[in-house]
Amino acid sequence: MRQPAPVYRVDPDDPRAPTEEVWARLSPAGRARVIASLPSEFPVSEATPPEGDEHFNAKIGARSALGSYFARIGRRVYLACELPVYYPGERMFAPDVMAVLDVPAHRREKWIVGVEGRGLDVALEVLVSGRRRKDLAENVERYARLGIPEYYVFDRPRLQLSGFRLPLGSARSGAGPRRYEPIIPQGGRYISQVLGLDLAIEDERLRFFHGSSALLEADEMISTLEGMLDSLEVRARAAEERAAAEARRRKEEARLRKEEARRRKEEARLRKELEHRLAEALAEIERLKRRGS
Repeated sequence: MRQPAPVYRVDPDDPRAPTEEVWARLSPAGRARVIASLPSEFPVSEATPPEGDEHFNAKIGARSALGSYFARIGRRVYLACELPVYYPGERMFAPDVMAVLDVPAHRREKWIVGVEGRGLDVALEVLVSGRRRKDLAENVERYARLGIPEYYVFDRPRLQLSGFRLPLGSARSGAGPRRYEPIIPQGGRYISQVLGLDLAIEDERLRFFHGSSALLEADEMISTLEGMLDSLEVRARAAEERAAAEARRRKEEARLRKEEARRRKEEARLRKELEHRLAEALAEIERLKRRGS
């Protein structure tokens, strides 16, 4: 006798996605009910107090820099800040920044691994205050166990960066417990094998580098573009002034050529008149000579 499909109810105080086993047994309608029931906002148990501009600017800056870079190289990536993430049977969590490569970048209210078919590629936490053990100890164990290939912590007050990576081949493997290995910086930079970028702290910001070039954040790109526009406006005004000066020069040259032509015409007229008078004078002298002889 065929067993009826199970019914899964989401606990609002501890929302979790079903385990893989339960998910596989759910009917399409049951899965749809679960997806709709999983909250896209933080439950009270997961809520953290706001941490001000330092926290907000760091996470938004990282997201904007990565988004602009991957858009330029034409590679699909989904980036989000504090998006609720649901792994099968796991307590919900929401990294400050998350990245999943080569997936559609449409808007989402939550990331459900059972629906998306894959977990996160990179997680980043911005540590400002009150979360040191959570970010530097608990998450290191948890994110490794979940199979997130790389995890970074930007300690904003101390201007320190920590990086962790699963050993090669273990990120998607289900054999044995997963544990992170610390990423050892090279020349002050942490090499992200997943993103194909380097991470470092520069000018009190978390920076991403492609080769020797730093990826600009949104505010920096705006400032750069404004500077370019200002430069273009200055150059445009200078070009207009040069064009106006050139037009004045050509107009003056045309006036001088016209004046020169008028002067030459007047000289020719005077020369002709003088020649005519000279001829008349010579003729009169000749006439007088004949009368006197």
